[in-house]
Amino acid sequence: MKKLLKWVGSIIGIYVVFVLIFESVYLGYFQPSFEEGGIPMLDITTTDAVGNLTKRRLAWFESTEGQVYVSAHHWTCGWYHELVAKPEVSVEIGGVTADYTAAIVTGSEFDRVATDYSLPFVARFLMGFPPERDIVRLDQVSNR
Repeated sequence: MKKLLKWVGSIIGIYVVFVLIFESVYLGYFQPSFEEGGIPMLDITTTDAVGNLTKRRLAWFESTEGQVYVSAHHWTCGWYHELVAKPEVSVEIGGVTADYTAAIVTGSEFDRVATDYSLPFVARFLMGFPPERDIVRLDQVSNR
């Protein structure tokens, strides 16, 4: 029984380390683009509490109504907290930069978008089964 517990503990430990490296290093530091795999990417620039700008690459999706959404569904999502505090952001999509205002999606809009654009099991597994996600709608203000 002790061997089994050690074995299970080892597997869980390896998985936790994998998730930490995947989230922090691969996604957080390297910020890869997944566009070759069919996942559209954007660059969002948020402003922190002291006025520093932070640029982050995120996957995005567009609803059938033409709304642009991003999802905060990782353990590490500092950009989301900056966006909540100061919703005026700059977004670059396909080489075109524009100003947007971020709106946290709630209620029936959240239910609809979360259902229409659910996270696949493989994504949730790679991210360590993160807490329930928050969804943000980006409303364009102006082009630059």
